[in-house]
Amino acid sequence: MALVQHSSLPARFKQQVDNASTYLIPFLRKAMPVSPGQRVLEVGCGEGGVLKAFAAEGLIGLGVDLSEYRIEQAQGFLSEEIALQQLDFVVQNVYDPAFIAAYSGHFDWVVLKDTIEHIPNQEQMIPHLAVFLKPGGKMFFGFPPWRMPFGGHQQVCKSKWLAFWPWVHLLPKSLYHQLLKWGKEPEVGIEELLELVDTGLSIKRFEKICALSGLKVDQRLHFLLNPIYSYKFGWKPVNQAKWVSSLPFLRDFITTAAWYVVSPDKTTKA
Repeated sequence: MALVQHSSLPARFKQQVDNASTYLIPFLRKAMPVSPGQRVLEVGCGEGGVLKAFAAEGLIGLGVDLSEYRIEQAQGFLSEEIALQQLDFVVQNVYDPAFIAAYSGHFDWVVLKDTIEHIPNQEQMIPHLAVFLKPGGKMFFGFPPWRMPFGGHQQVCKSKWLAFWPWVHLLPKSLYHQLLKWGKEPEVGIEELLELVDTGLSIKRFEKICALSGLKVDQRLHFLLNPIYSYKFGWKPVNQAKWVSSLPFLRDFITTAAWYVVSPDKTTKA
């Protein structure tokens, strides 16, 4: 399923900007104003397209990523915003004591779009990120539920028969690994796809982590058709039926994106 955004950084960047402006920011506004002067942290920012949309709204943003290459791309795409001190980008780990010391209690928004499903030990990461919020601040998490047709990101495979095979990532890991090798996927690609077997996130587990971490859900939206599909296939976003969203386990198989705004629950005792 070799789409243009899989090989073209400018195309992917443009889609990130438009998707954030058209869909993400309006969704956030249902939970809290998105206003000039607010500060936003994006974890796993990649090329920085999401933050460009926030900058256009007058927010001050910081993007952090572990990939030096992707941060360099963001710095290139957003050199003007960086020069104006509206955006900045760093290669750093959010567990780094220096990063924690510099940015604890610093942001109105913490954003992870299509990122949390790649991060190990989400039970530790999700509550950790709340340390960067100002009082009253909120976090956004958007992710493809693991059991959805392409929750393993196999659409990026070079082999067409693998890229178009829904739910193939749900096979036993050893068999899935063998199929990727038969499909002659590059070793680095196989490693990344297999990592998702261990880090892929279900709706139920995400909500359980939030509950156990003292985070309340302020806003949720499940999609039958992910907004990003409007760029990939020309399909308009379709919200998931409420009755499907209420059915644990089954909903994961046919929900292509889950969006949440969460915040520390002030009624929860430490």
